[in-house]
Parts: sequence; structure tokens; C-alpha cells
Amino acid sequence: MAKSASTSESSTSAASMAGAGHHYAIVVDGGRQYRVSEGQVLDIDFRHLPAGSEVVFDEVLAVSKAGNLTLGAPVVKGAKVKAEVVGIVQGKKIYVQKFARRKNYRRRTGHRSISTKVRIASIG
Repeated sequence: MAKSASTSESSTSAASMAGAGHHYAIVVDGGRQYRVSEGQVLDIDFRHLPAGSEVVFDEVLAVSKAGNLTLGAPVVKGAKVKAEVVGIVQGKKIYVQKFARRKNYRRRTGHRSISTKVRIASIG
């Protein structure tokens, strides 16, 4: 009896699970898809832009406003996501190792990829 009472309390409607009051968009940049919301900070491929400049994402695959999801085929017409450049950041060091057994051949090099950190300003 107690188990059925707890399950009825934990059940939620589909609208609340989909984020009824949540405003987000799915954008494409550099061959990757990002789910973004206003105020979110994310790292994108490097662009030589100064801090404070604006980046506009034109390829918007989906927009959700107040629980209403608009899907594009393939993109949502007229939808743009504007972001402000926060700065340039370096990623973690990635090591590349080459090895050939029994040949005394070992090479180890590494690199740190550079990316641009942006803050999502508006979705529209």
C-alpha cells in the first residue's frame, strides 16, 4: 500500500519532464550539436575574435519555448542564437603515443587544442 502511494507522488506529467518553463535550442557549430539555454557558457571551436564580440549561430535545429517544441526540417527558419565571446581557452593536454614492439621505437608527443568560450545571450 505504501509503495503505490509513493509512485503516485513521484509521477510527473510529460510537459514538466520536457521542461515546460525551460527555454532552449539545439544548434550546430563545427559539425557538433549543442543544446544551449540563455546564460549558458560553452566551449566551441576556435575563432579569432576578441572578448565581448558577438557570435551568431544560424543553424538552429530545434527551439523550445514554454514547452512548445519547434523542430526544423532541417533547420528552423528565422531562428538565431546569439552568443557573446567570453575569451579564448586551452583544453587539457592530449598525449599521442607511437610504439612498435621489439624495434626500440617509442614516440610521445602532445598538444592542447584551443577553443573559444562563449555565453549564450539570446535565443530567438
